[in-house]
Amino acid sequence: MDSLSPTSRRCIIWFGQPSAHERRMLAAAGWDVRVVDPREDAHVGMRGGDKVVALVDVREAAPGVLRALERTVIDHADLPLVALVSDSNSDDPALHPILQACGERIVSPFNPQQLSQALSTFDRRIPAGADIGGMVGQSEPMLEVRATLHRYAGVDLPVLVTGQTGTGKELAARALHDLSDRRHGPFVAVNCGALPPGLIQAELFGHERGAFTGAATRRIGLFESANAGTIFLDEIGDLPLDAQANLLRVLQEGTLERVGNSQSLRVDVRVVAATHVDLAEAVERGRFRRDLYFRLDVLHLEMPPLNVRGADVELLARRFLEEFREHNKVTARGFDSAARRALLDYAWPGNVRELLNRVRRAAVIARQPLITAADLQLADPGDGNGDECLDSARTSAEREAVLTTLRETGFNVSACARRLRVSRVTVYRLCKKHRLALDELR
Repeated sequence: MDSLSPTSRRCIIWFGQPSAHERRMLAAAGWDVRVVDPREDAHVGMRGGDKVVALVDVREAAPGVLRALERTVIDHADLPLVALVSDSNSDDPALHPILQACGERIVSPFNPQQLSQALSTFDRRIPAGADIGGMVGQSEPMLEVRATLHRYAGVDLPVLVTGQTGTGKELAARALHDLSDRRHGPFVAVNCGALPPGLIQAELFGHERGAFTGAATRRIGLFESANAGTIFLDEIGDLPLDAQANLLRVLQEGTLERVGNSQSLRVDVRVVAATHVDLAEAVERGRFRRDLYFRLDVLHLEMPPLNVRGADVELLARRFLEEFREHNKVTARGFDSAARRALLDYAWPGNVRELLNRVRRAAVIARQPLITAADLQLADPGDGNGDECLDSARTSAEREAVLTTLRETGFNVSACARRLRVSRVTVYRLCKKHRLALDELR
């Protein structure tokens, strides 16, 4: 398939020393970081078309370093300049020459929104918020996801998105599309598991009039509809083997044939596929083509489960509530302290999708401005039976997580153990604990 021109890079020249977290946060916002010691006479070279911002870090600058930074702002006056100061030195007269030369100023410790807002002054394509395409969160796993999305967006290669059900795989696919040079083209989402078994080929690749009973007119398939854009194939593991062969042809040659027509049609489509099952195991079982698997898994993105994202849970809950309030008249406007603790303590076997549904339901049934743990149908550690309820909720969530993973892996204990990141012995122990009879379930 024809490649699109790569997206220009967004680069920060950091005169000073960023922390590891600051580097990750900038990468998640789509910025490459180049660290330069202001005391060295370094030549800053960038590709044509790059978006470049110079960040002058004066938080702990010694007098000798300040003199070097003054020379730096003079030497790089052609670049957008941002000064990074601390609370203790923001009014220091020694900094005035540097601050006057810089177009923007931010105070440390800063949050990602503040930094993004300052940077967006120079590049309006960057959103003021710290999330892209609904990919909300400031946990380390989500910073890595967003940084990966920015890296993958600029290269026109297939992407395989994996992760548990409800982790936001379609959101990631749409973010890839929106960040790429294909963003002006269509984004077509397809649930492969929901396609009618006898019409999968016609749905994906189109059909001619009279190709089969009921085909009264020619129909354009989903791949043609996505031409010059992106097609998202969700639950790719459910695609039958004959349709897999045709998909392989599209990936290899960039052509397809409508059902009832032997003429090849060229399409320019980026394929993003997603699955919650282990495709490598499906290959070994003969349920998925090995050659197609390697064609799809060129770039890989693993979506983290919600229970490893820490404080992102509360951040997401607030976002979901705010969005729900915009379109619905509800009393709820926030969460009480017990509800916030319950959000953090719960295991979230259904991930972000479960959180969304619980917040919406709680917003409807809540009779007071602050949603309680009871409204969320989660344990409330603040009442007399808090510990007992919390233990019950954790046990229920643990059982549901094991059962769901067993079902998703075809009750294969080894695959289930890999998915849950535990040993096979632990899976057997959990099955015994929760009275899950593997032979009967199979």
